[in-house]
Amino acid sequence: MKKFILSIAIFFLFLVQSFGHVQHYKDYNYLEYELFRNNKSIGYHKYKFNRDGDNLSIIILFSLNLQALGHVQHYKDFNYLEYELFRNNQLIGYHKYDFKRDGDNLSIISEVSFNISKLGVNLYKYFAKSEENYEKSVFKSYFSKTKQNKKDRYVNIKVSKEDNNLIIDGSSYKGKGDKKLIVGTWWNHEIIKAKAQISGISGRIIEQEVIFLGKEEIKIEEKTYKTLHFKFKSSDNTLPESKKLDTDIWYEEDTYLWVKASFEKTGYWEYRLKTYK
Repeated sequence: MKKFILSIAIFFLFLVQSFGHVQHYKDYNYLEYELFRNNKSIGYHKYKFNRDGDNLSIIILFSLNLQALGHVQHYKDFNYLEYELFRNNQLIGYHKYDFKRDGDNLSIISEVSFNISKLGVNLYKYFAKSEENYEKSVFKSYFSKTKQNKKDRYVNIKVSKEDNNLIIDGSSYKGKGDKKLIVGTWWNHEIIKAKAQISGISGRIIEQEVIFLGKEEIKIEEKTYKTLHFKFKSSDNTLPESKKLDTDIWYEEDTYLWVKASFEKTGYWEYRLKTYK
């Protein structure tokens, strides 16, 4: 993101300096440009020409709306996402998201279910349901309940009215969280900018390092997606291996749609996009 902004600033700096004959612009008093990314307006560039006799001053105003580059409004056209969950290339379950809107309010209802069995015997069974709430694209709350074999896990997150930081009540962590933290629900690509994520299962805060690995074409069934590939790793190397984050995520380049995820944990796991509406 920083390189993108810098390249624009340098471009306009050289453009202004390259015009030696400013008399060509004696009839201009004001110029304004809109800045678009993927055909969406994200900012402006303005020039004000102030004259005083033989003196000319040009005031340059530049604004880039960073929020326009990354918030839940990117998903305003999505109503439903469904993923198939594979372990060692065997289909074992699903993950579904329902986007429900009411005016400025957005709720994302998520359901995950999978079962690992051998010779007809259930070895591991998992079911989770969650609700994530936003108002005017701003996070308001998150609630989840998870059944992990015979273990019950939960997390409830809300925003403090005093300082807008997060209040976390989870099975693994209870306490405050910085308002810049984001819940680890992979559908929202804003997670790539966060220094830490909150476990959507237990409320544990996971400090992370995010590495951009490049652009890739991903084929799922008969469809090919142009994606951005990111690696998420725990920044705390003292954690036991079972607690470390080590996940690959692919987002579609133009829409930020979550396309695929993969990780190793007692086998090779993949989330693959099945359908979306």
